[in-house]
Amino acid sequence: MTLKASEFIQNADGSVYHLRLLPHQIANTIITVGDPDRVAAVSKYFDIIEHVVQKREFNTHTGTYKGKRITVISSGIGTDNIDIVFNELDALVNIDFNSRRIKEESSSLDIIRIGTSGAIQPDIPIDSFLVSETGIGMDAMLHFYDSEHIQDKALNKALKEQLDFPFNHVVPYAVDCDMELASRFDKGFYRGMTVSNCGFYGPQGRVLRLPVQDPELNSKMERFNYKNRKITNMEMETSGMYGLSKLLGHHTVSLNAIVANRATGEFSKDPAATVDKLIRTALDLIVA
Repeated sequence: MTLKASEFIQNADGSVYHLRLLPHQIANTIITVGDPDRVAAVSKYFDIIEHVVQKREFNTHTGTYKGKRITVISSGIGTDNIDIVFNELDALVNIDFNSRRIKEESSSLDIIRIGTSGAIQPDIPIDSFLVSETGIGMDAMLHFYDSEHIQDKALNKALKEQLDFPFNHVVPYAVDCDMELASRFDKGFYRGMTVSNCGFYGPQGRVLRLPVQDPELNSKMERFNYKNRKITNMEMETSGMYGLSKLLGHHTVSLNAIVANRATGEFSKDPAATVDKLIRTALDLIVA
């Protein structure tokens, strides 16, 4: 079946709509970062850069690091952007751009998020690194897909019960990372369950001028316990990445630079240095 022009949208040069990329412009190993400016903070370590493409907040550099071809792309913030990035990255390897048909044999990508995050457990130190073994979505994005079969239903149930959400809150969902890919990052990393929020202020319990509906939500998350596993940190993309990767057949892991601790009220004195250290660590482990 040929995909309709309104569903699979291409630019005038044939590239995929939002990312403005053509299939030959990406590698099979993808690093995602939130900030478009952070793309160059990764690619400055490349041996060479083959392609530089930008449209809106989606900035892409493809090159090689120690001989391995890698693409780094900015996703912007939030699972709504992840919905765009992951569907279009998948299209680049699994849709024929000429015939506009889905390929008979599917291809898988290795996707590694390098991002910042805030810990909610007091024993996770500032400037440490954490691998998200599970992403917990506090948004509705994955619920728009036929996705129950890739969710951890028992964990979903425990989240609803222990966090005691009001009836008008979104139903949380939990999806695991690709454990084989995560095993590459087993030295010098904390491991935990990461909550992906649908906002930075109220949804993460921050109060500036607006009161939040449940002032105890962060405390509930800190106390949450499921089979002796705790919620460790919060950010805004991981759950969507894990959900779409599982549905599309890709391998994804989220690496977090802990630049804040919500339980202790601390913030990193040099978050840029912490992120740079994570970038260099991740690159070396990717090619190891």
